[in-house]
Order: sequence, then structure tokens, then C-alpha cells
Amino acid sequence: MNFVSDARLLELPHHVREDGEVVVAEVMAHIPFTIARLFTVRAPLDTERGKHAHRRCTQFMICVHGAVEIICDDGSGKCVFTLNRGNLALHVPPGIWNTIIFHKEDSVLAVLCDRLYEEEDYIRDYDAFICFRQGARL
Repeated sequence: MNFVSDARLLELPHHVREDGEVVVAEVMAHIPFTIARLFTVRAPLDTERGKHAHRRCTQFMICVHGAVEIICDDGSGKCVFTLNRGNLALHVPPGIWNTIIFHKEDSVLAVLCDRLYEEEDYIRDYDAFICFRQGARL
């Protein structure tokens, strides 16, 4: 079972020039899994999204525009990560509850996953998440 200490903030390589910036995230060099799915999330200022955990899915999050705060929770501890630069990424392993707060207007969060969408993989109720965590420790 993973814990919040297993969630990792990473600084991705970026190359800045006068005419812009390129951020690089390569599979296995930076993203520790083969990508099966990518989606983006945009939400109004101060909106909370996420508010769920995955049983099996690993996520790699990059705020490609704006700023978001991601609160990771393993049922006994929490850790807050801020993605406010395009070259910061957060690796979130399975079994971690996450809540995403959008701190700038028009922020866009890109999420890369190691699994396709599977509704049964989601734990959307916090009490059910706590039961999952306790059952996994037995």
C-alpha cells in the first residue's frame, strides 16, 4: 500500500530561449510507466476537483498553465503539493486520495495515467477510501 510519502514532486528538464520554453517528460526517464491515457482538466478559480483515489491507476500530473494545489491523503497523513511552473510534475501512486484546487483563472492540469479509464478503479467516497486503506493493511 502506498503512502503520501510515495507521492513525488519532480522538476522536469526545460529549455528556455528568447523565443520560449520547451518542457520535456519522457517515459521511464521521468514518467515511471507507459502512458495508457492522457486527459486535461480546466476549472474555475478556487474550484476543487479530484476528490477521489484509485485502486490501481498511477497518475503523473503537470500543470501546463496557471497554478494548482494537490492535496494527497493516505488516510493517516496529508501532503500538499503546488504545481505553479510548467516544469513541475507530481507522481501520484495508487491508493492515495487527491484533491486538486485551481488557484489561477484558466489553469490547465494535464494528467497522464498508466491505465485506461475504469470506473471500478475509482474510490469516490472518503469513508469508503478509509475502509479500503484499513482493509489493505490487514
